[in-house]
Amino acid sequence: MKDKGRTIFTNSYVLMTLALISCFLWGSAFPSVKTGYNLFDIGTGDTYEKIVFAGYRFFLSSIMIFVFCLITGRSLKLQKAHVPKVLSLGLMQTSIQYVFFYIGLSNTSGTLGSILSASNTFFAVILAHFFFSRDRLTYRKIAGVVLGFTGVIIANMTGDGIRAGFTLTGEVFIIISSLVGALAAIYTKKIAEDISPFAISGYQLFFGSLILIAVGWLGGGNHISFTPEGTLLLLYLGFISAAAFTLWSILLKYNDVGRVSIYKFTIPLFGTLLSYLILKERFLGFNVALAATLVSLGILLINIKPGTAMAREMKR
Repeated sequence: MKDKGRTIFTNSYVLMTLALISCFLWGSAFPSVKTGYNLFDIGTGDTYEKIVFAGYRFFLSSIMIFVFCLITGRSLKLQKAHVPKVLSLGLMQTSIQYVFFYIGLSNTSGTLGSILSASNTFFAVILAHFFFSRDRLTYRKIAGVVLGFTGVIIANMTGDGIRAGFTLTGEVFIIISSLVGALAAIYTKKIAEDISPFAISGYQLFFGSLILIAVGWLGGGNHISFTPEGTLLLLYLGFISAAAFTLWSILLKYNDVGRVSIYKFTIPLFGTLLSYLILKERFLGFNVALAATLVSLGILLINIKPGTAMAREMKR
């Protein structure tokens, strides 16, 4: 089964399809979360309410994964030695990363926050060089990441430009969040060798969500108002994380970190497009088209190596 999974999930087309599905789901979270803030009456400066909201979302995600595994007969059992590993991942990937992200985003502009959060891919590709002998930095990888990051910057450029200046609890916190997220990707690949991706996603989301809820409540963010519409949206947000995190864990299990992480540059592009379609936010067509081209070139540089089946296919 393990060899069969490696054959399927290392296929370039399967990787591209599943990675783009994951990134599309994460991208759809941008307008969905903004809508959720309105439905749950969470203001711009209500940082701890946002953390609690994220905790509820990830808690629902974990329950969805558990229910799916029970229905499909997938085992959720963990060996004793695996428990601290999964809990550590939950602390990193769900708790610490999102606490820093939400506090940071509350103290910077959405444009700069989106750009800085894309540094996650930079960190992941660089760190993978030191942790995995098969995932070394190359000129192709460096060029691919630079193209992707440039695309994210262009997608976020407006006539007002980008506000400069760094603050500890703003821009620095978002960079820390991105670094923690990259470390979590490295750690996910490490532990996925022996643990089911479904168990990894389910338990890390469950544990991490409880910490987020506790942090939010301690900060005074326990005054969220539920409505039927808000509850339905929260269920959708839960599904986003359940599906995306599980697919991402499967892809990291069978592929190099750099090969998978480069696709995360598409998240802000999907987010921008969906925010325009759903929220009617400003849409700079030329910027997004150019950004999509650069991100696509970056993905191709890293994923299509000379001599591979996909490279031969692209030449036809």
